[in-house]
Amino acid sequence: MAKVRLGVDVGGTFTDVLLMNMDSGDTFRAKTPSTPSDQSVGIIKGILKACEKAGVDPSEITELMHGTTVATNAMLERKGARVGLIVTDGYAQVLQIARSFVPGGLAGWIVWNKPDPLADLQDTVEINERVGADGKVVRELDEASVKDAVKYLKKRGVESITVSLINAYANPDHEKRALEIIKKEWSDIPVSLSSEVLPEMREYERTLTTVANAYVRPILSKYLASLTSTLEENKIKSNTKVLRSDGGLMAFDLASEKPVNLMMSGPAGGVKGALWIAKQAGFTNLLTYDMGGTSTDVALIENGKPALRRETEVGDLNVRASSLDVRTVGAGGGSIAKVPELTKALRVGPESAGAEPGPVCYQKGGEEPTTTDANVVLGYLPEDLLGGEMKLDRAGAAKAIKEKIADPLGLSVEKAAAGIINIANENMFGALRLVSIEKGYDPRDFALIAFGGAGPLHANALGKLMGSWPVIIPPSPGVLCAYGDATTQTRNEAAKTEIKRFNQLKPEEVVKQLENLRDEAAELLEKEGIGADSRETLFQVDVRYSGQGFEVPIEIDLEQLKKEGFSAITDKFDKVHEQLFTFKLDLPHEMVNLRAVVEEKEQSFGAPELPQGSEDASEAVIKSSDNFWYEDKQYTAKIYDRLKLKAGNKIAGPAVVTEMDSTSVILPDHIGEIDKFGNILINPKK
Repeated sequence: MAKVRLGVDVGGTFTDVLLMNMDSGDTFRAKTPSTPSDQSVGIIKGILKACEKAGVDPSEITELMHGTTVATNAMLERKGARVGLIVTDGYAQVLQIARSFVPGGLAGWIVWNKPDPLADLQDTVEINERVGADGKVVRELDEASVKDAVKYLKKRGVESITVSLINAYANPDHEKRALEIIKKEWSDIPVSLSSEVLPEMREYERTLTTVANAYVRPILSKYLASLTSTLEENKIKSNTKVLRSDGGLMAFDLASEKPVNLMMSGPAGGVKGALWIAKQAGFTNLLTYDMGGTSTDVALIENGKPALRRETEVGDLNVRASSLDVRTVGAGGGSIAKVPELTKALRVGPESAGAEPGPVCYQKGGEEPTTTDANVVLGYLPEDLLGGEMKLDRAGAAKAIKEKIADPLGLSVEKAAAGIINIANENMFGALRLVSIEKGYDPRDFALIAFGGAGPLHANALGKLMGSWPVIIPPSPGVLCAYGDATTQTRNEAAKTEIKRFNQLKPEEVVKQLENLRDEAAELLEKEGIGADSRETLFQVDVRYSGQGFEVPIEIDLEQLKKEGFSAITDKFDKVHEQLFTFKLDLPHEMVNLRAVVEEKEQSFGAPELPQGSEDASEAVIKSSDNFWYEDKQYTAKIYDRLKLKAGNKIAGPAVVTEMDSTSVILPDHIGEIDKFGNILINPKK
């Protein structure tokens, strides 16, 4: 029996499913509307649809990889659990004191409202104990105070508990003993320990991250349990894993315990899918651009490796959990355009029409004009969507834009629609600058790969703004996140804090500690049957100049460290520091954290190739359209069926390329060439 793997990605508007036959490399895709009230409904519909296309019985599915936004949405919407927080006596207000950072401009402190902590002060309890920064016990744990804390939190009606004791990263014994006592007093309450969630220094960050874990843990556990039950009801008893924020996979049961690692699960799938597709086409320096119905996610990949961050930003919170460096803006196909009465200035997003009611052209009751409606009016989006399954109402979209945007601004419908598109593009351009120019990279050195249901509509325009060529549009871009879920690997990490100057250490001591962390992280993969020959390890050291208040993670080669000593770390740190901040210092270097990331080796999945054709793509032309508008000019554009395109075909803009799950636009004075894997490579005309 063939090995069948499923990638499932749930977005705000659509749920994408990709079924992959691991033996033949054949793939089958399905796209269904998301069901926010119960996401498993949309997932099962998509799975059954993909199975039907592939001629596969659901019971034959061996692996299911899932990218989810459940944890993210719970955090953004503040719909998580009521969290009880247990801290060392004297530290009850650790979340209230926080860090003295106010976002915004010079007067940001005047207008910025400090967000409420995830754990109320009334639900925070102090217990008697104390551990020093060196890990030595200063005052033994008072077990009676732990029992009293549990009784109090029970009366308060908390739904999840966090234990975050001072310096627990250096010695977790008191936290572990507190867990034993809590479980005896209240067996069914989920408990998160800071020494397990984030065993690193900095009390506020460690506490905030662990509280965030406890905040979303009940809702994510319930969701994964419900999904597992729904899968079993449909005879799907596969090996189920969920995508982590850092682009790896973790089993459902472990994800239920540490959901803070899933905050960027959905966007990570797109980055991994884009990397896999681009590698096949021979591109390793990429800017990824994923535009869905609600938001747009962008990231940078250098030399085939996505940029990683030690923080995950979710709304106004910044938790210390590794994630791909993905930036998100509220610009999607469903972003609502409006002209506020006060300013009379056109705005687009961040509010979205979502899946229900959706854009006006979807004819589901939407009344507010959106980016999608503007694309329909300008002729970029044909009136048949999802391979003819959806009919778009161009007249309705034009009417909404006229009444809500064009008339208030005194513009034609086409100019108003172009304004909506231009503002959406500028919003996304800003996000792409954050991951490239702000980090010291020149976007002209990178290709731009676009995906998501709406990404290929705007990709050519963004390539022009960024100077990033070619613009790559992969096959089935609307389900590329699901492709990433299906082609990624199991991953785990282990870390510890060790604050010392390098001149106080010996290289062999650091090597030994990193090897111990590698073995610790590898235990999980070993349990899942992934042997040493099938694993690879990435080592990181967080480094700073002595006296600095922040550190920079530096990826290191263990063999190079053994041969060259600490210069293998410090020289690289100086180079990265100079790239990020334009200078380096002649100061001693200090190590702060050590980290080992163990991942299953990348598996080889065959990418199907197109038959070779000539430059002439006329066989794929469906029809012509006279309603293509660009920079105040009306053009006649050819509309192509992507399934009929062959390798070597060239498409001169203006043109529209349609497929089941997305639509690609090639602007005037640009040419799209089809490579052997079916990617559209767009470049300016020479």
